[in-house]
Amino acid sequence: MSRRITRLLSRLASATISIVLGGAVLATATPASAAARDGICDSGEFCYYYNSDHAGSLSDFTGSLDDYGTTQPSCYDFKGAGAGKGLCIKNEAASAWNRSTKTVRVYYNSGYAGSYQDFAPGAKTNLNTTLKNQNASHEFLASGPTGCTTDGTHSKLPTTILVYRVSLGRVDRVDFKTYVKNVLPNEWVPSWPAESLKAGAMAVKNFGWYWALTSTRKTSWGACYDVKDNTDSQVYKPGTATTATSAAVDATWNTRMTRDGKILEAHYCSTTTACGAWVSGDWMSQYGSRDKADQGQSHTTILKAYYTRIVLS
Repeated sequence: MSRRITRLLSRLASATISIVLGGAVLATATPASAAARDGICDSGEFCYYYNSDHAGSLSDFTGSLDDYGTTQPSCYDFKGAGAGKGLCIKNEAASAWNRSTKTVRVYYNSGYAGSYQDFAPGAKTNLNTTLKNQNASHEFLASGPTGCTTDGTHSKLPTTILVYRVSLGRVDRVDFKTYVKNVLPNEWVPSWPAESLKAGAMAVKNFGWYWALTSTRKTSWGACYDVKDNTDSQVYKPGTATTATSAAVDATWNTRMTRDGKILEAHYCSTTTACGAWVSGDWMSQYGSRDKADQGQSHTTILKAYYTRIVLS
């Protein structure tokens, strides 16, 4: 929420974020695209470079490859002149040039899995900090970048959401309910009354739902994302879900909050004072939700007190 100011984050403990490491080698690579591999980056090919800024030896491909291999003579190697020539390319590339007409997706793991970086047709750039020297497979996509749209609608929850893990330099596709459950305890205090947590669960869900439907944003390297994992959107930390906050998410999961038939982009901030001039019927006070719940108000009453003209169905 770009205009949200004073936050609750100083009250909330940070969680340790684990990074899934690259997977094991699956199988010896088959030479499906070996015929055109001559160490020259020709039109129609996707090419890795050993060094950043497209320096050193290169390795060229005309199609997808789910595993590169790690030992000679069965691995896919750097063939062009320069530093790195003869080395297996798995976990060794630092930059790439996509001279094909399709978007090429580079993956952290073998088997087209894990974090990824998309290279649009014509893109010539360095691998990001997650993928540099951690490249295990690549895929020529059928058309432009995939994953930029959602299977959700204004009446149907999205199945997943694309979360830009800003400090990690990657985009994760996260199960939508898992996302909401790992945002709420970082935006609401888990010890607050249940009705406050339910109101928070609705706001967190609606904000993510709105951006899953409408986002056209991309990272600097061209990957689509719906929300960031920090205060620019909502704070998402995997593994931080609590019993109380998860119960609030479960209790409100089948309720949607709309205005004029469309999912409301539900903003919130710490207090009504902090919201300032932005208190326009689109913002909820987090502490205010706690105080109203302490007074015995239900989460539906709380939501209607802050968000004008909403329908809960």
